[in-house]
Amino acid sequence: MPPLALTAGDPSGIGPEISIAAWLLRDSHGVPPFFLIGDPDLLKSRARLLGLTIPIREAGPGDAEQAFEHALPVLPLAEAFVDSPGQPSSVNAAGIIASIEKAVQFSLAGEASAVVTAPIAKKPLYDAGFLFPGHTEFLAHLAQQLTGIPATPVMMLAGPDLRTVPVTIHIALADVPSTLTVEMIVTAARTTARDLSHRFGIARPRLAISGLNPHAGEEGSMGREDDAIVRPAVTALRAEGIDAIGPLPADTMFHARARQNYDVAICMYHDQALIPAKALAFDEAVNVTLGLPFIRTSPDHGTAFDIAGKGIARPDSLIAALKLARHLADNRVDPT
Repeated sequence: MPPLALTAGDPSGIGPEISIAAWLLRDSHGVPPFFLIGDPDLLKSRARLLGLTIPIREAGPGDAEQAFEHALPVLPLAEAFVDSPGQPSSVNAAGIIASIEKAVQFSLAGEASAVVTAPIAKKPLYDAGFLFPGHTEFLAHLAQQLTGIPATPVMMLAGPDLRTVPVTIHIALADVPSTLTVEMIVTAARTTARDLSHRFGIARPRLAISGLNPHAGEEGSMGREDDAIVRPAVTALRAEGIDAIGPLPADTMFHARARQNYDVAICMYHDQALIPAKALAFDEAVNVTLGLPFIRTSPDHGTAFDIAGKGIARPDSLIAALKLARHLADNRVDPT
């Protein structure tokens, strides 16, 4: 199995130090082989700042696994990074973008088994002319650009005890009812069911579809969206042979007994999905992008500029992202 491709992320954040920590914990935490696409000099600088001694070897996908046992494999970029912990700079934008592009190229070519992305911040990228709303949209663009096939990405939060998918993501709560459609729910759930089967090894995924309103609308007395939008979506999914139930009251979906009855919760908006996922496993939850022609995972946290370079960032979520990426690669089944 080829190694994992880890992107540099924003080097002014905690990405460099959690990458170093993940390699240092490779034996005790069962971290699978990966190579980081970034700047070896920056990693050495950050390690010195943290008082760490770490061997770094320039290596790509072909020799990363052999190097991994004794050194952190780093594939250098043509673009160098400015090492300024806690002070993001648009100067680093070109390297951040190039790292993502190369990781996707390696994964699509079969030279990397998956893409694991370190956190990025949007503002420095926007200042440099980046035209995409965020990481996921850029990954979907690269997938279509390189394969010619449109990609419809779906965000999943995956933890040890709960997987959740938000149908609407980064929009105001007030805009959710007018934005939500039957087709949006069906598309997100269909993509989720397919990837749970083809990548997570779940033969017949069970989907729990949340309601939008309190008590799932309680027969229209607390809003009509559940009967007009969510219920027809569940009916359509079941007609396709997908094991879906709902709309379910969100306030009773996430306790331990309820979670035994489904493999993923499809939620109607951002916080409805992310609050329970993060409450149950804040340091272990992983962001998984479904619907792409390659596997992509990411730590479920941001750049943490406020603690960058202080040596207190925990690598737990990155390690979980690396381990899940390898697990998905090992279980991947090409659809027939």
